[in-house]
Amino acid sequence: MRQDETLTFGRFELRRRRRELLADGEPVELGSRGFDMLLALIDAGGAVVAKSELMDLVWPGTAVEENNLSVQIHTLRRALGQDRRMIVTVAGRGYRFAGELRAGSSVPRLSIVVLPFTSWGDDREQQHFADGITEDLTTDLSRLADMTVISRNTAFRYRNRLTETKLIGRELGVRYVLGGSVQRSGNRVRVSAQLIDAETDAILWADRLESDADDLFAIQNEITGRIGVALNAELIGAEVNRSTDQPDVLDYILRARALYLGNAPTRSIYAQQIALYERALELDPGSRKVQGFLAWQLAARALDLMTDSANSDIALAETLANRALTTVPTTALAHFAKAQVLRAQQRFEQAIAEYETVLSLNRNWVEAIAALGHCKLMAGSIEEAIAAQERAIRLSPRDPKIWSYYFWTGQAHLLQSRVDEAIPWLEKSCSANPEHPLPHAYLASAHALKGAGERAAVELEQARKLCADDRYSSIARLKAVGPFGTPKISALFEATYLIGLRKAGLPD
Repeated sequence: MRQDETLTFGRFELRRRRRELLADGEPVELGSRGFDMLLALIDAGGAVVAKSELMDLVWPGTAVEENNLSVQIHTLRRALGQDRRMIVTVAGRGYRFAGELRAGSSVPRLSIVVLPFTSWGDDREQQHFADGITEDLTTDLSRLADMTVISRNTAFRYRNRLTETKLIGRELGVRYVLGGSVQRSGNRVRVSAQLIDAETDAILWADRLESDADDLFAIQNEITGRIGVALNAELIGAEVNRSTDQPDVLDYILRARALYLGNAPTRSIYAQQIALYERALELDPGSRKVQGFLAWQLAARALDLMTDSANSDIALAETLANRALTTVPTTALAHFAKAQVLRAQQRFEQAIAEYETVLSLNRNWVEAIAALGHCKLMAGSIEEAIAAQERAIRLSPRDPKIWSYYFWTGQAHLLQSRVDEAIPWLEKSCSANPEHPLPHAYLASAHALKGAGERAAVELEQARKLCADDRYSSIARLKAVGPFGTPKISALFEATYLIGLRKAGLPD
């Protein structure tokens, strides 16, 4: 068989010249004799290799007992893990390789290595801080759906080699390289980061973040969180921009996610996303990942009042989310889908538990942070609502969903009768997403409470035009659809929001 420099089989990549075996991009500890034995079996092209021939290849010119061969075969199979059956024993004859070989490396669609961040300075604490940034980003990116991230140990072999992006991409089999630097001046820390396409060497994204250096650990969490959130959107956008003539399941998922990450919610955006997930499900009806994403968006469309079939959307979302949770109970996506369904069903206490599980699996899931804060408000913990939205805004200041973080902040202020604080947040929410009815309805209430009756009437009419149902036809109808939370929180709605809407012209 032709001895290609790089071969792939299953989740493995074998690099002949470098004498390396990688599994999902990570080095496999094989040993010299194990590597020689694997090469011999692969080069036989599926034919049986006699035991005596293997022993001559692995222990040339040395007399060894056959038991040593058995030990090496056992070690090799153990290194292959779940794929150990690729090494087949042929009774009385020897062994053969049963894996399907492909020449050349197979690069995962969403694959990245985080190179060690450079520290500009001799401060040992600063170098530890830079290494901490690298480690946290590696961990955070590995939690993202469909993302393949090279391990920290492998990445640190490439310290100070950001200029060798194409070579690193080829050697590690990744499409993207993230690098950056840390610089400290006085009490200020500056972190710069660049996302580079390993095939073209083009810079796809760059950002620079600064903060006071009072608490380096807190700064590290904040900065890595912001970079991780931004990279999620950038990487998905970069993959979508790679043209595909015959899209597969992952293509449809990435296109839908790009729509979600790049646009404020509208009826059209929701319809496009859901259609893409439905196409993906047609290709792979059993995909729990697609079911999770579809459940998420069906529930979100109902929550955003942008569907004429809210009840059926929520019912289907519940079915899909339950299927995903049953099969993949340890994934953040499945728990987030379930949390969205529970919130749409106004089961806030149960939603809180699901959102908390999401954040235990992915601490930077911004929408989960914000939705958790809102659910806690509805469950009675109003003091936690604003802090959650502030964290979401810090982590993702350019988020298309930022309108909801602004809205939930304004809502919390209004419920506590802080009308002057509520109005600017609600106006920012309207500016960020003019097509959503909720901020307009709350602005109507807030302006009415301030005595600006004409402005309040305009905002109420806009809310009615944008809403998919007739909830703004009367106070009674609005109460019927809710949500207004626990008795404690419901009393606050009565004393602020509903009084304001009455003043704005909404009849009982």
